[in-house]
Amino acid sequence: MQRLTSIVVLLVLATGAVASPSAEILRRSPEFAINEPSGKTTLLSSFKGKVVVIEFLFLKSAHCLRVAQTMNKLQKELGPRGFQPIAIAFPAPGSDADGPSVANVVNYLRLTYPVGYTNHDNVDMYLGRGKNDVLNIPQVVIIDRAGMIRAQSGGRPGDPKLENEDSLRTLLGSLLSEKLPPVGPGKTSPSATRRSQR
Repeated sequence: MQRLTSIVVLLVLATGAVASPSAEILRRSPEFAINEPSGKTTLLSSFKGKVVVIEFLFLKSAHCLRVAQTMNKLQKELGPRGFQPIAIAFPAPGSDADGPSVANVVNYLRLTYPVGYTNHDNVDMYLGRGKNDVLNIPQVVIIDRAGMIRAQSGGRPGDPKLENEDSLRTLLGSLLSEKLPPVGPGKTSPSATRRSQR
């Protein structure tokens, strides 16, 4: 009997070890200030209740700009259902990401959603990136209506398919179908329940 109990305990521990990497994706999104070239600053938390996709990008990366154009297309299609894209430019090595350069890209691509700029440290802090972690660009982060990060494209355990229009549309469609339940006395949101179960 004692041997059987030991085997069961080992199986539970092994299952927990296997399940933990996927749990790392589900976490509350930190606050982030979106500093736009116009001088307007918007807090990420002001979009709670919407499904948000943030793209951290380099202005001189053709792939990053293609993803930005995909976000523009998806906003026109899914915006009325509650989708909100955001782009945050930051400097590539030997480059810049200041207000004027961001404004030029926004105007050239005719982007119709908030595009801000920041520095490497703020990006690292938001992503929880360590000094030795590789930073894949663009870095796409998907946030659900409750403000929880549900997926991201780079790093561990990232999914690069999120930079693909069809894959992104499928995930967004699923998240937009989720309802944000009312939170009142005696009620908790699903995200709070998930956190308490960890």
